[in-house]
Amino acid sequence: QVKLVESGGGLVQAGGSLRLSCSASGIDVSFYRLGWYRQAPGKQRELGSGIASGRSTTYADSGKGRFTISRDNAKNTVYLQMNSLKPEGTAVYYCNVHYYQKNYWGQGTHVTVSS
Repeated sequence: QVKLVESGGGLVQAGGSLRLSCSASGIDVSFYRLGWYRQAPGKQRELGSGIASGRSTTYADSGKGRFTISRDNAKNTVYLQMNSLKPEGTAVYYCNVHYYQKNYWGQGTHVTVSS
C-alpha cells in the first residue's frame, strides 16, 4: 500500500524558509515522478514542483529561483526547500505520486507565511 506523509510545515515570516518532507512507503521513490502541490484557501490545488526518476525537476513560475525539490533515495523521501517565502505561499502543501494508474496523496502540511 502506497503511503505519503508530509511534514515540515509551520508559521514563518515573509522572507523566511521552510523545508518540507514527503516520506514514502509502499513505493520506491527513485523509480517514479513525485510532485509537490499546494492548495491556498478558497483556491484549487495546483502543481508547484516535480522531480522525475532521473532527477529532472520542474517548477511553477511562482517557485522558480526560490524553491528546490530534491530526493533522498536512501530515506525514500522527497524534499521541498522553500526560500524567500511570500504571504501568497500560505497553503496546504501536498505530496503526490501517480502509481499504476492511480493518484496517491499525503494528508498535507500547512504552511502559513505572515507579512
